[in-house]
Amino acid sequence: MSTPPTIPKVDLPKVPDPNVDPAGYLRSIDAVRERCKLVLECAKRNELEHFNVDMSRFQDTTKFVVSVIKRDFAPDYSSIPPHGRWQHFNVGGQDRIAALLSSWGNAVDNPERCRRLLDLFLVSVLLDAGAGTSWTYKSTENGRIYRRSEGLAVASFEMFKSGLFSSNESQPHQVDADGLRRLTVEKMGEGLQVTAENPIAGLEGRTGLLIRLADALNNTQLFGADARPGNMLDYLLSHPKTLASSIPIVPLPILWSVLMDGLGPIWPASRTSIDNTSLGDAWPLTTLTKSLSPLSQPWETIVPFHKLTQWLCYSLMQPMSKLMQIHFAGAELMTGLPEYRNGGLFIDTGVLTLKKDDEARGLEEFHRNAVREGKKGVEVVPMFTPDDDVVVEWRAVTVGFLDLLLEEVNASLALQGNEKLTLPQMLEAGSWKGGREMAEISRPNTQCPPIAILSDGTVF
Repeated sequence: MSTPPTIPKVDLPKVPDPNVDPAGYLRSIDAVRERCKLVLECAKRNELEHFNVDMSRFQDTTKFVVSVIKRDFAPDYSSIPPHGRWQHFNVGGQDRIAALLSSWGNAVDNPERCRRLLDLFLVSVLLDAGAGTSWTYKSTENGRIYRRSEGLAVASFEMFKSGLFSSNESQPHQVDADGLRRLTVEKMGEGLQVTAENPIAGLEGRTGLLIRLADALNNTQLFGADARPGNMLDYLLSHPKTLASSIPIVPLPILWSVLMDGLGPIWPASRTSIDNTSLGDAWPLTTLTKSLSPLSQPWETIVPFHKLTQWLCYSLMQPMSKLMQIHFAGAELMTGLPEYRNGGLFIDTGVLTLKKDDEARGLEEFHRNAVREGKKGVEVVPMFTPDDDVVVEWRAVTVGFLDLLLEEVNASLALQGNEKLTLPQMLEAGSWKGGREMAEISRPNTQCPPIAILSDGTVF
């Protein structure tokens, strides 16, 4: 058994001072945990605006998550992969990534293999906002039906293999700016098998993201002359902050900056902004306005999540770690993902209960949406838009609860030191999977989350 390489200590870039550069601070990965922790403290005191909190039920959440982890991985917890898009591509026990890598043969070197996977993973993650309860995808390769995240993974995989995102006819297995510019809602709808009977939430939003990605890729410093996402590999390896040790050591904030700044142009302009700087997935929250009274600065009312950027980080680190043995220093800065599977877990296990007035408002929205879409709700749940204060509070407390859950899970499994599960492992084997299974138990017909989001294809 080979000895793992010794990782020297790496000094991480300094976090912007929110009083000097509030936009820079709220766009940093550090701000996500710091701001969400304030909401967690309110939750522990049962002082949330929109949810009643019963912390005595947290042990039930822990027991359920531990049971799922034990069922699937005991006693070899070290075999749990980190949370990332890679696993979704292998749904149904089919190792699609291994087959794809094999299909390229020995003529393609490891860096180019990694670039191609980065191309695929980035596009797939950007398509991974909630698909809704009705959409399904029938694989063109094996005829099986897939739904939700796995369905979107298989769909994007097969679209990638077909060359939909490439402008290079001799190399269909890549993503480049010219290929993305040719996309239309019709082409994307065809690729995702969308019909009147098989609708997907936010088709226009997803298509718009990929078309705007074409413009973002015209950054030769980050994405090379051929404007491919995978060329970020070369940028990261040649960055002056990257340490050439026995293995390459890339500071996580450098990758974060590539994704936040390099991909900044793709996000809709109507999001929260400070000093004319768009903050992306960051939202005002009433809970902070009241708990921090008196407020001195506008930024103090805002909670950042950067969920899709974090999902990209988790997903893109995997091929770079596996194929290029890159170590990302500071990866522990990443948080749990504030999306409906993780968040739904805490509602379905009784830790969070939506307050009556908000529940009534959400149910009204559900029924209005059902009328708009011309279909009857099989299982009725409160529905809100992504910017609703209910959703922002739910997401913020979810991030805090996931940190707490990790501590409880490791204690329950009696794991110590290097044996402890990392947050990405707990997300993969426990909270995300557990949240899905609780949804299947609680709402067996749709397996939908306990709160529905009116998705625009760019959030959640």
